[in-house]
Amino acid sequence: MTNKRPSGRSILANFGSFSKPETAPNSPSPSRADTPIQPPARVGAGVIGATQRSLAELRGERDRLQALVDAGGGSELDPSSIDPSPFPDRLPDDSQVDFEALKKLIAEEGQKVPIQVRRHPTVSDRYQVVYGHRRWRAALDLGIKVKATVVALSDSELVVAQGIENAARQDLSWIERALFAWRMDQASIKPRDIRAALSVDDPELARLRAVCRAVPVEVIEAIGRAPKAGRPRWVALSAAIGENPAALDRVRKTLSGDKVSALTSDDRFKLVFAAVKQPSARSRNELELRSPGGKVLGKATFAKGGIKVTVAEEHASGFGAFLEEELPGLVERFFAREGTE
Repeated sequence: MTNKRPSGRSILANFGSFSKPETAPNSPSPSRADTPIQPPARVGAGVIGATQRSLAELRGERDRLQALVDAGGGSELDPSSIDPSPFPDRLPDDSQVDFEALKKLIAEEGQKVPIQVRRHPTVSDRYQVVYGHRRWRAALDLGIKVKATVVALSDSELVVAQGIENAARQDLSWIERALFAWRMDQASIKPRDIRAALSVDDPELARLRAVCRAVPVEVIEAIGRAPKAGRPRWVALSAAIGENPAALDRVRKTLSGDKVSALTSDDRFKLVFAAVKQPSARSRNELELRSPGGKVLGKATFAKGGIKVTVAEEHASGFGAFLEEELPGLVERFFAREGTE
């Protein structure tokens, strides 16, 4: 199937926007229906690219994608013949309460909304979920067939369709979106299709990628979806790890605690964020010299191949004479401890 999109612009937000009635409040007047969109006072990142495209083009894109959704009609499939999407976009939930409620609803009232699947590209008689993973899992657990529409989608079209569903729900956390982008990168999905799937512009895509480069995927998965963390704190976390390699060791040590896995993902993130923000221990290369009462005498600096002692001016003469007198004894004690002469 060919996949021609004008200028590769982001389409997800536009798909949702133009599914609404044209007479909605604040919509353009009919006489301007085919003129380029004027940017509003506040725009989402995924809508910025649409300002250069006409409403007619956007509706055509919307209709083409909706036709893909509707093309397969309805089927009832054995859920065991279905695999998850090759591009996972979700981390495990902190609680199974919502899923159990969905499963109970399907058991009592049946599945109301079909999932969407495509035929497995390499394995005959198998399918892959485009969206509807929770409904598929519920049917699998209940041992019943799952209602599904079967569509023919390339990898690029799959991630766009998956992104449309996510944009409609708007419940992916920021780090789940970052992982979705990373997995699409790993599968060599074109950047324009990644932008379309996530409804983001280039700067936001760069931020999503940067976090996954700095924070190992296994660490992200150990933290979890952390829905309250948001972009600024994930970016700050990745920056702290990038600037100080020791911070990543502290993160892994924090996540290895016995009680950490029982926490919510947001609480795990808070612990990790606090760990990377910990002030570094005082350098052993510098020692402040103080009197028993806390008065600063000076400092000693230890560098490779050299030692430097700096003393406050008012104590310099007296401390110098003291040090000159004590040094022979210190040297003797040093060699006695080393066991050499």
